[in-house]
Amino acid sequence: MIVYSGNKESFQRDLINGVIASKIEVLFSSLGIPRESRAEYRSWENSLPKIGMIISNRKIDDDVQVALEYQIPLTSKRVDFMIGGNDGVRNNVVIVELKQWETCRATTRENVVKAFTGGAERDVPHPSQQAYSYAKLIENFNEAVRENDIGLIPCAFLHNYKEENRDQICNIRYKEALSDAPVFLKEDGYGLSEFISRYVPKPAKKNLFEILENGKLRPSKSLQEEVGRILNGNTEFDMIDEQLVAYSTILKLVENSVNDSKKHTIIVQGGPGTGKSVIAINLLAKIINNGFSCAYVTKTSAPRYTFSESLIKGKHKLSYLRGLFKSAGTCYKLNADTYTCLLCDEAHRLTAKSGIYSNLGENQVKEIINASRISVFFVDEGQIVHVRDIGTIDEIKKQAEALGAIVHCNDSLKLTSQFRCNGSDGYIAFLDDVLQIRHTANYSYFDLDYDIEVFDDACEMRDALRTKNTNNKARMIAGYCYPWLSQNDKSKMDIILPGGFKAQWNFTTEQFATDPDSFEQVGCIHSTQGLEFEYVGIIIGLDMVYKNNEVVTDYTKRDRRDSSIPRGKTQEDRVLADKIIRNTYKTLLSRGQKGCYIYCQDNALRDYFKKRLSAAGKG
Repeated sequence: MIVYSGNKESFQRDLINGVIASKIEVLFSSLGIPRESRAEYRSWENSLPKIGMIISNRKIDDDVQVALEYQIPLTSKRVDFMIGGNDGVRNNVVIVELKQWETCRATTRENVVKAFTGGAERDVPHPSQQAYSYAKLIENFNEAVRENDIGLIPCAFLHNYKEENRDQICNIRYKEALSDAPVFLKEDGYGLSEFISRYVPKPAKKNLFEILENGKLRPSKSLQEEVGRILNGNTEFDMIDEQLVAYSTILKLVENSVNDSKKHTIIVQGGPGTGKSVIAINLLAKIINNGFSCAYVTKTSAPRYTFSESLIKGKHKLSYLRGLFKSAGTCYKLNADTYTCLLCDEAHRLTAKSGIYSNLGENQVKEIINASRISVFFVDEGQIVHVRDIGTIDEIKKQAEALGAIVHCNDSLKLTSQFRCNGSDGYIAFLDDVLQIRHTANYSYFDLDYDIEVFDDACEMRDALRTKNTNNKARMIAGYCYPWLSQNDKSKMDIILPGGFKAQWNFTTEQFATDPDSFEQVGCIHSTQGLEFEYVGIIIGLDMVYKNNEVVTDYTKRDRRDSSIPRGKTQEDRVLADKIIRNTYKTLLSRGQKGCYIYCQDNALRDYFKKRLSAAGKG
């Protein structure tokens, strides 16, 4: 989505008339997009006149195209400024990351600097890396850019940056990032102007931003399909912003472990779709390629199996790498500091005991910390969906301190950018509010490009979902309200709903996400948590209904063999069961990258969802 667009002439006219910031603000409001803060308005007033002076170069035709605040598809990230045109041979778009910094400090971490932003000095990505990663994301997500051979040229402009601090932002350790996307400082205005004029001196014959805006999106690369290539030394996922900061922080601690005998525990927090698994897999590849011992650990078998299976598909005959993906339930066997680093994904799902009968080990959190010099826990407490889940931030800190590990848990290790649900942070907030987990200020808004629909008939939902399953990336998922009859008798149906809907639970937890025959089956939280799909069809059973203007949960409607919720009669048990049921459905409803179809068995809940979606402009 592009908020503001025009040509060079109209853009500069708005600058001269002093209306550019107010115009952008009105456009944000008309598009229904919530803005971050008043500081963003001031940044438009301060930065855009600077870039306006840069493109006043006579070599740049007045009809070249200009766009501001372009939201990158499938993310919540926006590009500050783009200018599109033709260099005589090829159509190009120059991407400019604008910063108001006067100074920054180089760090020893890969592509991370310290800069004063948001009222404090923070660890942030180097602007060149930020611009480059945005260009790569657009290239990866937008099929039309590739089909039309549009060149994406990233750079950064720090228009207030003082010359005496050049050695920090242009430090030799950022050589690769600066090569990918040059940075221009306050005294480099002429250089930036010449740089832009080299790529877009003439207007393109095509509307380049219309192509970006309306072109068909290719789905973002699926982690489970590309992990083989990542581990084979190729970067398949470009991390941005806080993902890069977390990645670099962890990588530096691993590198320092050569001369540091201390134990370190890092806690990375992030909600659904914020890229926790992307960071973990990239770290696994980098740490191993740097010669350190490392493994990816998770209690949840579905992502572990799916990621490792991808290693032996096609030409990636790397089955020996399966051992890099470990069950959290095996760590009790490991000696102290067996690994340099253990990366624990879905850490909120860790339990105390291991084994089928929960009779092995002592505490999975403790055992992971004990078995590694550097232990990394990727956590989302909002995805705790089982009564035995103990992987809270407090528990991790407690066990780390008991083992003498230095704990790293701060704002620079919090992931907030949304890469699932079409990049809509508003949709995640909407789920919190509509499920009455917590009231959120922007509950009534989320990205209008996200495909969401409530169906009156489960068969119709399945049919609609089937049309989206062109590349085996759509799945049906349900709450555990239906007995698993087909486990022992494959002729029986497990889920039978009004209107003739019949289906079976997934036969195997591990292969549900990838087996082409799995579409007709229905998965549950345990076969889908930690994974993502393009489209999901969610069946909400009678464990969640709408009564007396409230969303109400009822653990007695869960199948009697569901051990994920407490069955006791105490108030504490009821509160925990209620939390688990709400968390479960939020987790399921956030599995889809591009769309979510919903069927509620309770008619009143179905009507409530429709009403809320209508209020959010989705009805």
